[in-house]
Amino acid sequence: MGEDHEGAASADSGPRPEDLAGSPVIIDTDIGGDGDDALAVVAAARRVPELSLVVTADEVGGERARFARHLLDLVGRREVATVAGRSLGGSQYFCVEDLVPASVPAQPADLVAAVRRVCAAAEGPVRWVGLGPLTNLAAVLAEAPELATRLRVTQMGGALRDLEPSGAEHNIHLDPPAARAVLRAVADGALATPEFVSADVTFNPRIAITSDSPLYARFRAPGAPVWAGLLADHLDRWFARFYPDTMQHDALALSAALGLPFVDSGPLPIEIDAIGRTTHAPGGTVLRWSRSAAYEPFMAWLTDALTSP
Repeated sequence: MGEDHEGAASADSGPRPEDLAGSPVIIDTDIGGDGDDALAVVAAARRVPELSLVVTADEVGGERARFARHLLDLVGRREVATVAGRSLGGSQYFCVEDLVPASVPAQPADLVAAVRRVCAAAEGPVRWVGLGPLTNLAAVLAEAPELATRLRVTQMGGALRDLEPSGAEHNIHLDPPAARAVLRAVADGALATPEFVSADVTFNPRIAITSDSPLYARFRAPGAPVWAGLLADHLDRWFARFYPDTMQHDALALSAALGLPFVDSGPLPIEIDAIGRTTHAPGGTVLRWSRSAAYEPFMAWLTDALTSP
């Protein structure tokens, strides 16, 4: 559990259920808090032509969606739709309120309709990359159950060891009923087995970025793109208000959703309790659960995605 392998994913991780290359990508993110969400969204915008929709989770009056819209526009992905997802009453982690121009309008809030549009525009599976609480995914499964068979979920979240004071990983702890509803859909056969990239693997200093990191320096370099300066401004606020670093939990989960060889996962039965603690339980719902990661190759990929032309 949470081993630090240096190589690619091991052969015993088992095959993915199908080849998802070329299928549309939906990112579900609580962007605007920890900077790793924004970095993952930019990496996807620059390296994933199939990116079709960004949905914001744990919404704060639609401001996360406005920030996502502004960032995507600066990266040149105006065609990628953005939707303000469901609110959980206001998160303690939000720090980009002064970084979005007033000219950026409020974004639509038609979560289910937006997901339906992505599914209607393509045949076959649609990749759902969860980088925040599972609130939006649970809402789609409840309000549009016919879409469940189309979705192939990769979720950043969960932990088998205590990493938070509550004993529950942040994303799952934000909305335990939603996480448990998603597991019920898996157990019932409505939703294909998801891959969970857990904090046991993502919480590692080798994928941390600080104000002293070379990647941060690239964002601040003369001649850097406007979007890079925006990322640096965002990181400055995160470092000043919350933590002196940002670990790249979300981009690592994104890499798994893209089928890149950095995360080793295998089947594991999981239960989620009332406060969001995830445990290995023989009678639980079988998920693909991360076991280790190749951190240095992953960071090389992320750096290239965020800095190369």
